[in-house]
Amino acid sequence: MLDTFARRLIDPPLDAAGRRLAGNGITPNQITLAGLATGLVAAGCAAAGAFAAAFALLILSRLLDGLDGALARATAKSDYGGYLDITCDFLFYGAFPFAFAIFDPAANGLAAAFLLTSFYFNGSSFLGYAILAEKHDMETAAQGVKSLYYSNGILEGTETILFFVLLCLVPHLFAPLAWTFGALCFATGALRLYGAARVFSLTEDKR
Repeated sequence: MLDTFARRLIDPPLDAAGRRLAGNGITPNQITLAGLATGLVAAGCAAAGAFAAAFALLILSRLLDGLDGALARATAKSDYGGYLDITCDFLFYGAFPFAFAIFDPAANGLAAAFLLTSFYFNGSSFLGYAILAEKHDMETAAQGVKSLYYSNGILEGTETILFFVLLCLVPHLFAPLAWTFGALCFATGALRLYGAARVFSLTEDKR
């Protein structure tokens, strides 16, 4: 829901940084992997209860996640680069709730399981929609120029990062926050399924 607005703010400075990096021998995929590594270290810090470090590394990780696309736009985009980026994003999104389950299994375990299940459902609805959009030659740049179709929803990448930031700031509230965010993820996935039924023809069943 906030991705379009956030892109208007962050794309210009990221694109400028990408142009400066272009020609320095650094590839977008290297930045993608650096962002993933930083994000996993952030999750490790959260698992250890070092939430200030987790917060700082989380922000750095997401800046790198935006910078890889900016560098790709300044050099050469690739299908594999987009595939690598979304795969790394999903791994990071799963690692962060898991970290809070490790930190306090008794208090956070059930809520983390519910949250991860909602991520699974929401993520599959997102990727499935992208496949259908590609099949029907649909394009959008509302969330920036991407390698696959980004369907909008109640919760998008911006909301997820803000949620992770909030978890670092008030880790003792993980369980109620996770139940709430997970419910909204389920709602997002369900609405995306409904939207797909409205947009795409149901006369051909080619599952």
